[in-house]
Amino acid sequence: MDGRDLVRSVKLVGSKQGLRTVRSAWRRERADARALPARGPERARVPGTVTGAEPEPGGGVVRFARSELRIRVAVGGAVFWGWDGAEPVPSYALPGAAPDTDPRAVLEPDKDGGWQVVSERLTVVVSRHGAVELRTPGGVVLRRELPPRWWEPVAGGPARWVQRSEVPADARFFGLGGRAAGPRLRDGAYRLWNTDPGGRFEPGDDPLYLTMPVQMVVSDAGTHLAFHDNSWAGRVALCEGEEGAGSGHDRPGTCEVWMDGGPLRCWVVVGTPARVLQGWSALTGTPAVPPSWALGPQHARWGFGSEREVRRVVAGYRERGLPLSVLHLDIDHFSAHRVFTVDRERFPDLPGLAEELREDGVRLVSIVDPAVAAAPGNTVFDTGAALGASGAFVRDDRGRTVRGEVWPGECVYPDFTDPRVREWWGGLYEERLAQGFSGVWHDMNEPVSFMAFGDPTLPRSSRHSLEGRGGDHREAHNVYGLTMARAGYEGLLRLRPRERPFLFSRSGWAGMQRYGGTWSGDVATGWPGLRASLALVLGLGLCGVPYSGPDVGGFDGSPSPELYLRWFQLGAYLPLFRTHAAIDAGRREPWEFGPRVLEGAREVLMERERLRPYWVTLAQLARLTGAPYVRPLWWATPGDRALRECGDAFLLGDALLVAPVLEPGVDERSVLLPAGRWYDTASGAVYEGPGQVVVEAPLSRVPVLARAGSVIPVRGAGGGLELEVWAPVEGPGGGGYVVRDVGDGWEPAVVERYATRLVGGRVVVERDGEEGLVNCPVRVRGLRAGGERGQR
Repeated sequence: MDGRDLVRSVKLVGSKQGLRTVRSAWRRERADARALPARGPERARVPGTVTGAEPEPGGGVVRFARSELRIRVAVGGAVFWGWDGAEPVPSYALPGAAPDTDPRAVLEPDKDGGWQVVSERLTVVVSRHGAVELRTPGGVVLRRELPPRWWEPVAGGPARWVQRSEVPADARFFGLGGRAAGPRLRDGAYRLWNTDPGGRFEPGDDPLYLTMPVQMVVSDAGTHLAFHDNSWAGRVALCEGEEGAGSGHDRPGTCEVWMDGGPLRCWVVVGTPARVLQGWSALTGTPAVPPSWALGPQHARWGFGSEREVRRVVAGYRERGLPLSVLHLDIDHFSAHRVFTVDRERFPDLPGLAEELREDGVRLVSIVDPAVAAAPGNTVFDTGAALGASGAFVRDDRGRTVRGEVWPGECVYPDFTDPRVREWWGGLYEERLAQGFSGVWHDMNEPVSFMAFGDPTLPRSSRHSLEGRGGDHREAHNVYGLTMARAGYEGLLRLRPRERPFLFSRSGWAGMQRYGGTWSGDVATGWPGLRASLALVLGLGLCGVPYSGPDVGGFDGSPSPELYLRWFQLGAYLPLFRTHAAIDAGRREPWEFGPRVLEGAREVLMERERLRPYWVTLAQLARLTGAPYVRPLWWATPGDRALRECGDAFLLGDALLVAPVLEPGVDERSVLLPAGRWYDTASGAVYEGPGQVVVEAPLSRVPVLARAGSVIPVRGAGGGLELEVWAPVEGPGGGGYVVRDVGDGWEPAVVERYATRLVGGRVVVERDGEEGLVNCPVRVRGLRAGGERGQR
């Protein structure tokens, strides 16, 4: 428990809610003590020596004295291995059945009594004692898994285990879900347990709302993604390696994955970063494409309070000529904070308000929390309690409904790991649609129960369906937000099958991109929180979740005008661009911070809207390829060690490099450039990479550089599609992709491929090899700045 938890506990003690909170915490501790006895004496186990092997399609089983290892190579190149009979399914990370195996991969004997499976992209070598090496086709070791170790309670119960790994000395770690101290994960331990950090967080806080046992490892030897498919509580300890100087020996990097229970199984995908994310997307599901309106500016605040205030805010944007696409309503629009209700006094005609705003180009999005007020007469509670023989809500080991304390008071929690409950819950979204909402955001779904002390979650002994297998909260906790997202997404899809659902969630797990995106949660207001915002988005993108963004301005406190504008500028170049703040943090509209901030915000808002066709393209390409919208600088050149170290700039697609200002009092900043020519999109200045340059960063804007030869779809002066082409250099040329907006339904996307080259001082733009196929206006930029002459 940290200081914030202590303060909250002290404030609650004297209140009625506080007494219920203390009672809820006491019930949780008592339930766990009764249902989860101490582990007692344990027996350690290792695989032992190899005793034989059996080939199977795509791999085979290697048997050891005290365990067995199954290896399978899937079509597409992903490699699976599981100990003690672990299979790829059941798994919440996979969208369905396990992928087909690659019949070309064969298990065969290796030297010294070991075995190996050779596939197109990877060779898996198993030693006689159970170490597993992953090698490139050229024989270079990407990762070495040491023989695992289990600790099994003598009296019975789930075994805990540790898997230790070694990676090259130059390797760098990324991922593990939403981490505030990234994107490069430094030496230390990272917990795997989705947690509300207690109101706000900064870079030093861990864990946060969305953890995943997914790590991206980048080294000179290559890039690989390792996913330990286990939803139990655990931790990952990372230690970067060190290269020997002169004749000294290299010290490899190490990774230790500790799990409190559950299967020991792993998937690995190797290749370039783009190929790795494509393989990960193929394995865990393609990212949901948000409606095009969800790619525009969004505004939220806990505490709008009334229809009048909502109209005031929207009118403020319109009167000042500021674009706004979405407005979010937080829990204060509910009646007594109860989900799927409306406070009729403050919002007497919510459907009418939604229709009025929609005619003005603004959609309404509603918060949805999972905690249901445990009060007879509450429709959600009553229908959930009557669902089937045992009801919809999580129960304890004695069959009694588990109760916690959240905003509505004493609450119960739907068991989203039960398919019947997901279908029932998804049907409840009909009420949200009837109120005029166009989408939802899931909050408090780690899940949270206010506790006077300790971890603010349900008893770990709580019982869950787990798709009919049965189990407890230790296994279900980390996938609770994921299964809630599935319930909401599938419900919205059933209710409005012709529209793409819009949903994003504070908590989730591997594979959540299938149902929507996420946001930072309650990031602390301050410059460290600004830096953490970028780290979270980059790290989540490398775990396969491309649509995310922070609370612009920070959730708590009052940002200075400079901090607010710098955060606003960063947010405008991240996929989910949303201002949001706590009820006591003050207003966050751009005009509240003075005329200078207002003008800076207007400039970046207009640029966001101008780039809307580019955002649409990136969203569709993410679905097709798994590539995140926002990418680290090393994305195309992972062998560039300097770029691996850089965490203060990013690529937006292939074409743009964004260098946000993350410190106060800055009017210029250094930028590390990947190879090639880059143009400052504001000043037209030309820079050559690779290397470091200093660029202007006045308060009015952040540096944005365009790659030479790139083709960027933008919104022209008349509102139509226009191609912005940045002059290529002699020789290699360039290009880009365009996916036109086909609306918010399910029309298939058509990918247009464009190429650019410089011929005799003239920029040639072709689509699929022909100039005549380019059927929209083209604007060439950077031609004079680059020193060439001529025109298209």
